[in-house]
Amino acid sequence: MGALKDILRIAGAFVGVVVGAGFASGQEIMQFFTSFGMLGLVGAIVSSALFIFLAMALVTLGQERAAKSHKDVIMAICGPYLGALLDWLITAFMFGVGVVMLAGGGALVEQLTGIPKHYGSIAMTVLTVLIVCLDARKVVNIIGAITPLLVLMTVVVAGAAIFQRTLDFDTLAQAAVALPRGASNWLLAALLYVSYNIVVSTPFLVIMGSQTSSRRIATWGGIAGGALLSSLILLIAGGMLAQVTELAEVAMPMLLLASKLSPALGAIMGITIFGMILNTSVGVFYSFSVRLFTPGTAGFVWGTVVTAVLAFAGSFVGFIKLVGTVYPMFGYLGFVLMVFTIIGWWRRRDASPAAH
Repeated sequence: MGALKDILRIAGAFVGVVVGAGFASGQEIMQFFTSFGMLGLVGAIVSSALFIFLAMALVTLGQERAAKSHKDVIMAICGPYLGALLDWLITAFMFGVGVVMLAGGGALVEQLTGIPKHYGSIAMTVLTVLIVCLDARKVVNIIGAITPLLVLMTVVVAGAAIFQRTLDFDTLAQAAVALPRGASNWLLAALLYVSYNIVVSTPFLVIMGSQTSSRRIATWGGIAGGALLSSLILLIAGGMLAQVTELAEVAMPMLLLASKLSPALGAIMGITIFGMILNTSVGVFYSFSVRLFTPGTAGFVWGTVVTAVLAFAGSFVGFIKLVGTVYPMFGYLGFVLMVFTIIGWWRRRDASPAAH
């Protein structure tokens, strides 16, 4: 029973990290999958297989090396020079994701209430800084508990969207072409989506693995997390494709679909998405700050404040544009990490004990 609890903890934490502004809102899924029509759904299946394997591999590598940070595993699988470069790229990407989260918070508040988006971004910035600087772990745990609610909401909203489809697939595919795209073709989009999400989740997967008592639990935790995330991707992609004619130029497509079902459901979805954005925002800003500053010092506090202010300034680029620019850029760099993760896991699978 304890092993199952540990497996579910790893799975839930992985999904909680990946599910930020772009995912929870549906904007990422729309740009990287739905915009390619039926081929986008094939891309979602390709992404799913990669997510399951890579999550399992990184958690297992973290467990095997008892890693204190992602740097331990990165150096081990990539070597000192490439490892150092990837370490800094991951750190830089944390900042980039933070910018997207602050922009996403603003876009959500504007779509939900009509209040100008910069006020929502300010609220997200202040809350993030307070939680990171106060190290309020209880608050983070409460926010993390929203993940099951998001899973339930996603199943309800995406499921309803699929069942309410009125147009044929050819018409839907033609409408999907008008949506913004995160890449030039469906396969590249699917690979990029996995790549940048693995970059941002690597620090968390490695640490979760290091805190796991056996390789078997680490392996199944990674597999369960990848499978849960994959199911959500397919559901959201299918639901948005079924209602694609409604979604052009919408920052938060899942919020729109929920609001169409019921204003109350829309409000619950909005609050849920805000919590998931804050969860990811706290995670990436903490990871960024702890890499550059010593926790518990004045330097850590001021460094976090300055970082958040710079990220807030970057959020004015706009949520939709940031999702379509920041993620693909780091996704190309993340291909290197994906390849070395696969090689590193392959080399060590026979040498590592099956369980202990």
